[in-house]
Amino acid sequence: MRSLALAILLATPLTAETISEEIARTGLHATETRLAALPSPTNEDLFALAGLRFLGGIEQALQLRWKTGVKADWSELPILRLPIPENPNAIPFQAADFTALIKNLDADMDASRAALTQLGDKPFALPIRISDLWFDINANGTREPGESLAEVTGMALGGGRGMGVAVEDPVITFDTADAAWLSAYTHFLSGFASTALAYDPEPAIQRVIDSSKQIYALWGTTPPNNAMDMMFGRQVDRAAMVLIALSRTPDKALAQDAYSHFLSMIEENRRFWSLVALETDNTGEWVPNDNQVSGLGLIMPPGTGERWQAVLADAEKALKGELLIPHWRFGAEAGINLKKAFENPPAVDLVTWIQGEGLLPYAEKGPQMGGQAWRDFEDIVQGDAMLFAVFLN
Repeated sequence: MRSLALAILLATPLTAETISEEIARTGLHATETRLAALPSPTNEDLFALAGLRFLGGIEQALQLRWKTGVKADWSELPILRLPIPENPNAIPFQAADFTALIKNLDADMDASRAALTQLGDKPFALPIRISDLWFDINANGTREPGESLAEVTGMALGGGRGMGVAVEDPVITFDTADAAWLSAYTHFLSGFASTALAYDPEPAIQRVIDSSKQIYALWGTTPPNNAMDMMFGRQVDRAAMVLIALSRTPDKALAQDAYSHFLSMIEENRRFWSLVALETDNTGEWVPNDNQVSGLGLIMPPGTGERWQAVLADAEKALKGELLIPHWRFGAEAGINLKKAFENPPAVDLVTWIQGEGLLPYAEKGPQMGGQAWRDFEDIVQGDAMLFAVFLN
């Protein structure tokens, strides 16, 4: 089906501006607005709409970061770790900004899935030149240095770290399988959003912001007698925000929402691989099967998809409580039931979690998650497991 759609597309003279060219010229938001207003969108339009809403959610988060001067050293969190140009006139970051960032991101993921639901499994072929994609980080409507997709995400479009081979100006032809990949990624980000909101981090963030101001007010005009705050102050504040937020009892409904999204992520990822396996063409592939070549130049050893699905199968069993998470105090016959933890989510107390008492309500006897699937995946991708995991979702 995809081959037929691609043949029709290639046989049609492209006299009008393509969607890829439109994005390069006007940006994500303007293109999304036009596509959303179409009375009868094509299959290609619907996928583009879903993709633009996905990227638009990231763009909004980057714009808020630029506006408030949030730096790219939040390595623990997706999106907040991405490098962006510095704003010399940033306004002070407030705790409510983080809540807005997460809620807006989640809303954009919902909107992306709505377009994907309308698309379903209908065939399409949408060529997108990677260099046409950019984020309007400073929201001035003009593409500037540091705003390209490659610069922001650090995509190794010419390989890098042994992951691939150089591809000059790559063009990806997105298809039905890639719609399932995108759906899986929206569920991942929505699961992250629901997890973050479940612990209501806003009071914790504001508490640390306020206390830090009081701390720095004590400095006076005398320079510090060491560089400890310069080296570790921001990291310590961040850790305090996280730990204070996690010490709250989380919202059960939001925890269940996160749980559902993580299961849906695995289901959609499995659907993606089943669709990829049926493909016989080899044109601008986003994630290739064993008989295809990546349009990005990414080298995927034969069997990568199979090994990754084994990792996801273990993750699904852990989420469903069929495999238990090992704990150093619980021995070889017992572990933590993750499903129970999502059903009655606990406040995080590192002392009792490390000692074991705080996790006893979720502990039971049963088969443990062994980690062999992940080790097999690490072996086949030769040390680039985390990078491939981010890409494959």
